Amino acid sequence: MSFLNSLDIGGSALSAQRLRIDIISQNIANVGTYNTSVDGEPYRRQLVVFSEKKSFSDVLNKYTDEDDGKSTHSRGVYYRSSDSESSNAGVEVSKVIESQTPFTPVYDPSNPLADDDGYIYQTNVDNTEEQIDLLAAQRSYEANATAIEAVKAMLSKAMTLKGN
Repeated sequence: MSFLNSLDIGGSALSAQRLRIDIISQNIANVGTYNTSVDGEPYRRQLVVFSEKKSFSDVLNKYTDEDDGKSTHSRGVYYRSSDSESSNAGVEVSKVIESQTPFTPVYDPSNPLADDDGYIYQTNVDNTEEQIDLLAAQRSYEANATAIEAVKAMLSKAMTLKGN
C-alpha cells in the first residue's frame, strides 16, 4: 500500500535529522577548543550531507522509458499500479564532511603549543551558526513528526470507516 510508504519517508527524515542534531551537538561541545599538539589541528566543524534514497530522475526515467502495460497516461502524468515504485523513498545521510573554513588564529606566544609566529589555532566552529543550524534541524524534525502523526490519524480514521 503506497499510503504506508509515507511513514517510511517521514521515518527516514526523522533519523536523518536526529543524526544532524547529534553532529551539531558535537560541534557545540567543541566550541573554543584549540589544537592539542604542536603538529595537530583543532577540531574541525562537521556537516551532514543529505541525499534522496531514490533519485527523482531515476523514478521519472522508469515511468517514461518502460512501457510494460502497467502505466497509464493522463495529461502527461504516468501512474503505475505497483507500489514498489515508491518504496525506498525518503532521505538518507550520504556523508558527514569536515568544514574547510580556516581556523581562528589566537596570538599567545607563551603557550607551548604556539607555532613559530606565536599563534595557536582555535576550532572553526561558530556557536551562533551552530545554534541556528540546531534550530533548523529541530524544526525539521518537528515537521516530520507532525507529518507522521497526520498519516497515523488518517490511517486510524480510515480503519473506523465502514463500507456501506
